[in-house]
Amino acid sequence: MIATQQLTFAYPTQSNVPTKQFTFPDFSCADGETMLILGKSGRGKTTFLHLMALLLKPTGGSIQIHNQEISHFDSAQAAAFRAANVGIIYQKPHFVHSLSVLDNLLLANYLANKSLAKEKAQHLAESLGFADHLAKKTTQLSQGEQQRVSIARALMNNASVILADEPTSNLDDDNCLRVIDLLKTQTSEIGASLVVVTHDQRLKDVFEKHLYL
Repeated sequence: MIATQQLTFAYPTQSNVPTKQFTFPDFSCADGETMLILGKSGRGKTTFLHLMALLLKPTGGSIQIHNQEISHFDSAQAAAFRAANVGIIYQKPHFVHSLSVLDNLLLANYLANKSLAKEKAQHLAESLGFADHLAKKTTQLSQGEQQRVSIARALMNNASVILADEPTSNLDDDNCLRVIDLLKTQTSEIGASLVVVTHDQRLKDVFEKHLYL
């Protein structure tokens, strides 16, 4: 479903600051598979995820989703492909604060040029435990509730790949396991591949397949 080969990336040089360069190990995650990418801070975990999500353009190597080479896409092609095929859960939730929780979910459909799936939004909200908050603004939600809304939004377009960046780093043990269980259950329901990048060692026993950076 998603694979990289000989992937490299270098951040632009700043004045008197050497370029930070990364070389990533080859990686693959099959259809419906779950994968945990572990590493300490500064090892390039988020950079790796952003490359797979087409938020950054690699300096070398290959990225494939659905056996399609996507590393050469320009920004417009990348945005269209990402909206249709990739769901992203950021470490810190990003919402349009002027919109309701429901409209933030439906925004994912709108940006992918898809019909607004209100029934799916309701189903996800019920499954993830925030159905009573759909009319609220996201600023009225707790941190845990915002995280669940982020998960739901990533699933709105039935993406084939879900990428999660440190989804449990700010959660206590009980909520950590609860969020990961919800994430795995929901991605399995739509048949998506799930890739989680983290330094959270609590997740090692929850995922069978690991990659260390």
